[in-house]
Amino acid sequence: MIRFDEVSKRYPGGYEALDRASFEVARAEFVFLTGHSGAGKSTLLKLIMLMERASQGQVLVDGKNLNRLSARQIPQLRRRIGVVFQNHQLLFDRSVYDNVALPLVIEGYAPKEAARRVRAALDKVGLLNKEKQNPIVLSGGEQQRVGIARAVVNKPRLLLADEPTGNLDPALSAEIMTLFKQFNDVGVTVLIASHDVALIRKLNKRVLGLNQGQLVHDGVLANAAAGKN
Repeated sequence: MIRFDEVSKRYPGGYEALDRASFEVARAEFVFLTGHSGAGKSTLLKLIMLMERASQGQVLVDGKNLNRLSARQIPQLRRRIGVVFQNHQLLFDRSVYDNVALPLVIEGYAPKEAARRVRAALDKVGLLNKEKQNPIVLSGGEQQRVGIARAVVNKPRLLLADEPTGNLDPALSAEIMTLFKQFNDVGVTVLIASHDVALIRKLNKRVLGLNQGQLVHDGVLANAAAGKN
């Protein structure tokens, strides 16, 4: 599903956020991406979404070489990728329903089909009874679940999350991770950037560890020096 071949990303001024990173993530795999602040986690996710382009090397997603995609083809790529952010990125002047429906409105779904998908997504995250509320009245955990519902409403093959539990307490963090596991169980590829080492250890999943832009670990974190980052 994802392949990085000797990928580097350099920003103006010479800062190298990624340095010759190579790895593969299989379809329907669940993988964590960890490392210290500034290690390159967010940059790596941005390369997958084509919010940034690699300075060197090749990034392939679902068999497509992103180096060869034109600006016109980027929206089509992003429609197949669900993204969850730490700060939710919700619209507080719209209802929960409207927030989740936004990707479908952009894609031009018929209202009846959009309504079916939105309510299915809200039901999956346990918020069907709050579709008419404004997100600002919800708890942090509920807001994050709205963000997850929005990310999966168009049934993406790949789900990316950037520090999705960074502002949540341990109990809520565990609930959010359970949702990600449920989506993974039905075949969605999941890649989560997180610095929550304790939570990652409990889940016993494959971990890609970054340190100063370099991939320094690939495996279960329990046996990794990368867990100290």
